[in-house]
Amino acid sequence: MVQSGYRYAVSLTHNHHDAEDLAQQAWYKLQRNGDESIIRGRFFTTIRNLFIDSIRRKKIVEFEVLPDEEVLVDKSSEEPGIAGDLDFMLGRLKATERELLFLHCAEGYTAEEIAKLTERPRGTILSSISRAKAKLRKLAAKEASPPSESGEEKAFS
Repeated sequence: MVQSGYRYAVSLTHNHHDAEDLAQQAWYKLQRNGDESIIRGRFFTTIRNLFIDSIRRKKIVEFEVLPDEEVLVDKSSEEPGIAGDLDFMLGRLKATERELLFLHCAEGYTAEEIAKLTERPRGTILSSISRAKAKLRKLAAKEASPPSESGEEKAFS
């Protein structure tokens, strides 16, 4: 169950180190509260709440916005092949979209179960999953298309 929680945290943060911290904090918090048998749903909810808290803390600190060309990830340093491409494309999704895709595709939760877990309407879950899949398809199509005639790579919108 800890590995499943870690993978869920990765889907939220898209950073392995932050995911390790989230999973460890959630596990510690549940153990400290005296939960003898930790339920997967409660573990995921705790991870999600800690993630939201960390985002709120980060919003308090002001960051300088970089120009768009500096924000794009350099794919040459990423893992080559399908895994690197998928990681890059998932990084272009919002955290909530990665979360829903993970719960649905990797963990096998139904839309109804995800709705209960995330406390959102089932219809919202279904449409969000559909939009996230469409974004991935669009990004994959851009990746598969040849570079522009000027030799420059297309920037993602």
